[in-house]
Amino acid sequence: MRLHSLLVCVLGTLVLLVYGVSLQAAEPKLPLKAGIIGLDAHARVWAKILNDPQAPGELADMVVAAGYPGGSPDIPQSMELLEQGIATFREMNIELVDSIDALLAKVDVVMILSIDGRTHLEQAKPVFAAGKTVYIDKPIAGSLVDAIKIFQLAKEHNVPCFSSSSLRFAPDTIGMKTNPAIGEIRGCDQYSPCSLEEHHPDFFWYGIHGVEPLYTVMGLGCKTVTRVHAEGQDVIVGVWEGGRIGSVRGIRDSQRGYGSTVFGTKAILPAGGFGGYEPLLVEIVKFFKTGKPPVSAEETLEIFAFMEAADESKRQGGCPVSIESVMQKAREAAAAK
Repeated sequence: MRLHSLLVCVLGTLVLLVYGVSLQAAEPKLPLKAGIIGLDAHARVWAKILNDPQAPGELADMVVAAGYPGGSPDIPQSMELLEQGIATFREMNIELVDSIDALLAKVDVVMILSIDGRTHLEQAKPVFAAGKTVYIDKPIAGSLVDAIKIFQLAKEHNVPCFSSSSLRFAPDTIGMKTNPAIGEIRGCDQYSPCSLEEHHPDFFWYGIHGVEPLYTVMGLGCKTVTRVHAEGQDVIVGVWEGGRIGSVRGIRDSQRGYGSTVFGTKAILPAGGFGGYEPLLVEIVKFFKTGKPPVSAEETLEIFAFMEAADESKRQGGCPVSIESVMQKAREAAAAK
């Protein structure tokens, strides 16, 4: 009996030791070394926030260690911002590399921040193959088809991946669903700037900053989309299951800004402002540490289907277009690609 008890104790101790070692092995070494692909958008500002020696909380758990410039010569804004991004990285003594493969050898995690959504699928392929957890800046792709392919590859390689606009994590937006003052949310009218870029579908380029917070408030489940188009502005109206209605006004020819009105059973409240980049960066760092995306692939794909359905409604003169019809067409195209 004593021998049996002794064996149980010894085995229990061994299990605890092994389990403890495995837990330690699973914890990432901090600060994480992040690599940035694409220095022609948020890279310059985000690197300054993350590499600040006084960065607080989660932001102190990651630094930008290397950057691959990238850039899209057919988008003038990309070339202008790329020059600024390269100069900033040199001033900050962040290593610049000449290939994505070289970047992957030097970092723990990856942020694809190229301003051009068309480049993201090809830039993501080697990242997935290397097994590096990746955040992809908005727009996740230049088409719904490419967005589907990105998430398919992430699943095939078992690599955590997510994408989001910073507007989603503004405190008064992210907290709306749990705000007891609003009651049950019945609708949301969102507005944001919506500049256009000839190589991207209309709302993909910048109007997504209005669609993301709309979905943050409304959640999944939009059924049909109708769009009203004019030279200086657009309005997209979505009908959600249960008769809820959400809209996005994209602004080009008047005062620009971000915001929304949320309609609940108990109150009508404002939301939807810009809360800075830090709230999103905190979520990105948490994601890199845990591998758990704060925004699901399903929601991101519905957001892109929403925007694609809006373009189709415009092509059809403002007729309602179902989200499912757009998703089905894109799935078939992705399967054939």
